[in-house]
Amino acid sequence: MTLFCISHKYHYEIENVIRLFLPFQKITVLKEKSNCEGDFLYTEKIEEDNKTILVSEFRFGNAEYSDKKEYYDITDNDAELKLAAMVLKQFISQFRIKPNWGIVTGVRPSKLMASVIEEVGEENAVAYFTEKFLAKPEKARLAFSVAKAEEKVIATAQGNSFSLYISIPYCPTRCSYCSFVSHSISNEKAKELIPDYIEKLCEELKETAVIARDNGLYLKSIYWGGGTPTTLSAEQLDVILTEIENDFDLSECVEYTVEAGRPDTITKEKLEVLKKHNVGRISINPQTFNDSVLKEIGRMHTSKETVEKYTLAREVGFDVINMDLIAGLPTDTKEGFRNSIEKAIALNPENITVHTLSLKRSSTIVTEDEKNGLDASITSDMVEYAIKRLTENGYKPYYMYRQSKSLGNLENVGWCKENKECFYNVYMMEECQTILSVGAGSVIKLKEPDGKYIERIFNFKFPFEYVSRFSELIERKRRINEFFKEYPIKRG
Repeated sequence: MTLFCISHKYHYEIENVIRLFLPFQKITVLKEKSNCEGDFLYTEKIEEDNKTILVSEFRFGNAEYSDKKEYYDITDNDAELKLAAMVLKQFISQFRIKPNWGIVTGVRPSKLMASVIEEVGEENAVAYFTEKFLAKPEKARLAFSVAKAEEKVIATAQGNSFSLYISIPYCPTRCSYCSFVSHSISNEKAKELIPDYIEKLCEELKETAVIARDNGLYLKSIYWGGGTPTTLSAEQLDVILTEIENDFDLSECVEYTVEAGRPDTITKEKLEVLKKHNVGRISINPQTFNDSVLKEIGRMHTSKETVEKYTLAREVGFDVINMDLIAGLPTDTKEGFRNSIEKAIALNPENITVHTLSLKRSSTIVTEDEKNGLDASITSDMVEYAIKRLTENGYKPYYMYRQSKSLGNLENVGWCKENKECFYNVYMMEECQTILSVGAGSVIKLKEPDGKYIERIFNFKFPFEYVSRFSELIERKRRINEFFKEYPIKRG
């Protein structure tokens, strides 16, 4: 499809609207008028005195749609939203599908809702969200609930606090839906690099601790992600955990999380090492309790093993456990997903995170046959069932995010029991605190202490780059010192 964006800079938002309906179609963006063969969307912004004219013309196959609206004294931001809404309505007319989130195509709908609450007040926020962004009422209410739940966590993020993220980009095998930088240790070359990776990771931890101290930052939470951190041996985990204790002041750290996501990586010895080093939260992620679906997506464990490792973690003493489930997995059914939700609820973890399958190009799941076999309407039913049953069983939504190419344009939501929120998830997703990250594929997020400006520093993506170009990586981290000189922390 050809997208014409004439006399405006809204191509990113408009393109995202198109992808709600045509997620895998190539889109060519043109800034000048020309003749076009085939499907196209023509958009234009015309300024005349105080009047703004927005034009949208859409051709798809034999169908054509045209719309033109005039506005007076309209802001650039409102013009963008109104043009996106015009385009959305034309695509809805053609495809007979109304996206759940309307023109909300960003990652953080709850953050957008928080700004709406600030602008129009709590009483009017949901109606405003549905009218301005064309979101379905139930999604607007969900965003409202999350935004309110996040307030108390966001309030704990001070300008001189930070969270530490540790990336362990290794897994036993690669799941078919995975788009993260994750290396299977079944690959001998990847496995052989692990000792060097750990050595460099410990060096980066030392350097990061010095930078944090020099800039007067105190550590609020720690989160290990990946990959699957518990792919490492108990001895390797102990080395990194000890390094963290030696380098950082943990006296004000309120939360310590390690993803032990794959049940087939969990042993009693590893759990005891984590517990010894005061890790308080872990994830044990079934994704589904349907063994045939597990096999389909490349998970090397069974649902029985998930329950066994969950029970083992309780015996070792972990009292805050998260479980991830994914709606829309290949070969799963509404009944199968409902069974997974019920089994997770029966285990009674403190957190249950419900993801929607996202069809990322970097995952192996994205083939034409599989795309055609995944039903967005069924996925929507799965998500609605999860919301109903989790709410009925005392869980509340406390953080959320969205990914591009998610089935049904749906969301990922973290649910928790009372006062069991994962602070790091909120800090990271709502960008309310500096995140200092270490390891391959991780991203440092520097937040202006008393403002909203965010700056990112990217680590090298792959472990072999991380190890071989480590000195360059350390040089990049010098930017942290410069940042806090430019945006100093207010003292007293």
